[in-house]
Amino acid sequence: MFVRGREILLGIGGGISAYKSCELVRRLQDNGFVVSVVPTKSSLNFIGASTWAALSGKKVYTDLWSDVEEVPHISLAQNCSAIVIAPTTADLLSRLAQGRADDLLTNIVLASTKPKILVPAMHPEMWSNPATVSNVDILRKRGFLVLEPDHGRMTGDDVGVGRYPEVARIIDEINQHLLRNADLLGKKILITAGGTRENIDPVRFIGNRSSGKQGFALAYAAAKRGAQVHLVAANTQLPVIEGITTTFVETADEMDSIVKAEFPFSDALIMSAAVSDFKVAQSSEHKLHKQEIKPIDIVLNPDIVAGAGMMKQKGQIVVGFAAETSIELQKLQSAGRDKLLAKGLDLIYVNDVSDGKVFGADQTSGMLIAKSGTVIDVPMISKDTLSEILLDQLLVELG
Repeated sequence: MFVRGREILLGIGGGISAYKSCELVRRLQDNGFVVSVVPTKSSLNFIGASTWAALSGKKVYTDLWSDVEEVPHISLAQNCSAIVIAPTTADLLSRLAQGRADDLLTNIVLASTKPKILVPAMHPEMWSNPATVSNVDILRKRGFLVLEPDHGRMTGDDVGVGRYPEVARIIDEINQHLLRNADLLGKKILITAGGTRENIDPVRFIGNRSSGKQGFALAYAAAKRGAQVHLVAANTQLPVIEGITTTFVETADEMDSIVKAEFPFSDALIMSAAVSDFKVAQSSEHKLHKQEIKPIDIVLNPDIVAGAGMMKQKGQIVVGFAAETSIELQKLQSAGRDKLLAKGLDLIYVNDVSDGKVFGADQTSGMLIAKSGTVIDVPMISKDTLSEILLDQLLVELG
């Protein structure tokens, strides 16, 4: 269900400024991107494959003729959201302009329909050479974004236009070209997802129908916008989101423990998990047989979101979710506002789950209520879209 938008394929050309792309990898990750590195053979004379693997945390492909069963020039082209080549040498510019495909990186470029961003870096004379000027013009006409190099000192004593741009500028250019907003950069967001389970015996449990789709969508959206995300997932069947921290729990007590430990270091808590209100007072260590069945004593679970509302400090935001069984908007709004005030929340999303709707679905409808009094009616939309709306409002509350 997660729309792609965070995967950058970073090609490395064979220039001395390749070392600067080590910093680029880190800053791209800080901006919420997942980075796969494809170095050219000549670039490995400057920075080895092991360095790129360590920095990216991903397998590094260097050869068109290795791992052929994976067809890497196709799979890498399809699985990224954009291709960035930094540095792009004069040789690479020439080969790309000619449409050549004589190594893995150029094969990927030819096989990809995704946005392509080139970061040239070379000596001033090479940058201003008519052949290079012509190659850049050809590539721009084909839709490549070719950045202008910086002015400054080069290898040796040369000074002029051709220097590898500052990393911050490259990041800005990428975000602008991909129409991507990194407005949560520097923020740490704790998100819960799924539904907790409370054991009756080793086979049976008290649980709910939450799939975790909304919490995972929120975690993905926040990471795309640059946030450092910690996802606490309870009993979900969804794939792990690459590039974020995920802790798996089963019970409300386990989730409560993680939230209490992590929330003091977070800017916001988004409590989208469906937490069981109660648990068995004494669960059985063995499976209960029919003849052993008797009334079960239950006790209340900790109210995790209310606890966070009490412990939050100035500048922290707590967002709650409320599942109600009423189709009347006025009753929904009243229930949501009552919970927001009772639990010390800053935002709450309340929706109607009558007949089990919403659970496990990719769409949702309801209303988002802010402590400030803002009420946003949410028609039937995707959970991905709701995530963006909620994060926009979270930023408003953060100020």
